Amino acid sequence: MKGPQSFDVVVVGAGAAGMMCAIEAGKRGRRVLVLDHAKAPGEKIRISGGGRCNFTNIHAGPKNFVSANPRFAISALSRYRPADFTALVDRYGIAWHEKTLGQLFCDGSSRQIIDMLLTEMKAAGVELRLQAPVDRLEREGEGFRLSAGGAEIVCSSLVIATGGKSIPKMGATGFGYQVAERFGLKVTETRPGLVPLTFEAGLLSRLAPLAGVAVDVRVSCGKTRFEGAMLFTHRGLSGPAILQISSYWREGQAITVDMAPGADVFEALRQARAERGRQSVAGVLAQHLPRRLAELICETHGATANLADAGDKRLRAVAEAVNAWTVKPVGSEGYRTAEVTLGGVDTGELDSRTMAARRIPGLYFIGEVVDVTGWLGGYNFQWAWASGWCAGQAV
Repeated sequence: MKGPQSFDVVVVGAGAAGMMCAIEAGKRGRRVLVLDHAKAPGEKIRISGGGRCNFTNIHAGPKNFVSANPRFAISALSRYRPADFTALVDRYGIAWHEKTLGQLFCDGSSRQIIDMLLTEMKAAGVELRLQAPVDRLEREGEGFRLSAGGAEIVCSSLVIATGGKSIPKMGATGFGYQVAERFGLKVTETRPGLVPLTFEAGLLSRLAPLAGVAVDVRVSCGKTRFEGAMLFTHRGLSGPAILQISSYWREGQAITVDMAPGADVFEALRQARAERGRQSVAGVLAQHLPRRLAELICETHGATANLADAGDKRLRAVAEAVNAWTVKPVGSEGYRTAEVTLGGVDTGELDSRTMAARRIPGLYFIGEVVDVTGWLGGYNFQWAWASGWCAGQAV
């Protein structure tokens, strides 16, 4: 009877973290197998950045991550930095550019990053098996035994790099959390992150004319705030600023939006009233906001007449609707459109230098499956590269 196939390291998940870990382990002479249930590796890499892959952020540090213990990420992020990954990209002659806030994108296709990682894996002697879901996994002696794609496999080190639940149509599942719980590891509450927020039907109907309107804002929830574009949608709000704040928002909380950051709209309206009272309130607001938005705010607050006919109380209400619009979303669009999953394998269960499970020798968790979630803008990829690299030095 044929025995099981034997590897030093099996990595479950051919995404950013899994491929990086496999490369580093392979370079160390380890016999490495990467398994994935998908038809192609690196699907989240492929669709990221509008197909150009926002592969890192030069400012990546623990302050840019959400976790029950943000300090957990310090070790990995300091040992494998954005400059380290950029050097690899440069070595392959992949052209890139920096956009706002330190985001780095490929000039060409995100496929270049996937091809680079596949080439590195091949050079390191890593074997990749696609369409090979793991259907059985158990501890065997000091190692692990699993069944995947019709093959029986044993290994001494097992790395879980299966990501979170976000974008299930791409095959995302809670597999990694199930593995952690099966081995007795704690998993913190998971929820969608970097996701559009939704409104109740009544508010949606009032805001319907604004669908498709974008405006630069400063949005806050509690003590956290972000600046960037906000987009009104048929379901509620989206855009970079909203995606960022969504990782900090919880159901029942309100968010406050300044739709003219840096401008004192009340003073601007009062000054305009003194200088040109026959101008409409909406006309002055439209100097700070998209016209449709300015008109709807004025209609909502009964400020459809000329400035001369609007008292301070009315102008203050209009200004507050611009500089401090407070609104309570009822939910988010969920994992269907979420870019990441918040929460995951409790960092208290893992060694921050190696990503190893403290109580289960040989078991590692890396990337999005761990309770470390980055801001929008390349931070989650940097966590994937860094956590994968660290595990790759240890497996």
